[in-house]
Amino acid sequence: MHPLNKFQDPLALIGRVLIALLFVPGGFGKIMGFAGTVGYIASKGVPLPEVCAAIAIVVELGFGLLLLVGYQTRWAALGIALFTIVITFIFHNFWGVPADQVMMQKLNFFKNLAIVGGLFGFAAFGGGALSIDGKSRG
Repeated sequence: MHPLNKFQDPLALIGRVLIALLFVPGGFGKIMGFAGTVGYIASKGVPLPEVCAAIAIVVELGFGLLLLVGYQTRWAALGIALFTIVITFIFHNFWGVPADQVMMQKLNFFKNLAIVGGLFGFAAFGGGALSIDGKSRG
């Protein structure tokens, strides 16, 4: 048995909380500033910005809360991961911005991909014993 196995479930819980801290407040912020969110999405040339803003709210807030409590963790994590991949290429396209923005957009691009890596881990292995999914397995 690996010595870190005894920390597996607490680490999964901490990981879920930390990732949810990124998405859940983002979803609330999009609700509170819906018009601004729509305007920002439209400024990137994305069609149907109202629909896209609503989808972002559902994913960030809805799936984020599911991830937080560990209910349907694998599906929630996969949904957030796929969403994050799409928005990363749209909103952090460092190859298409002015030179003074490249470094920041590249940083955000690769940070988002790192977050996707963590989400793929939850999609693959679940939320651990300290989750609703874990409790329902007994």
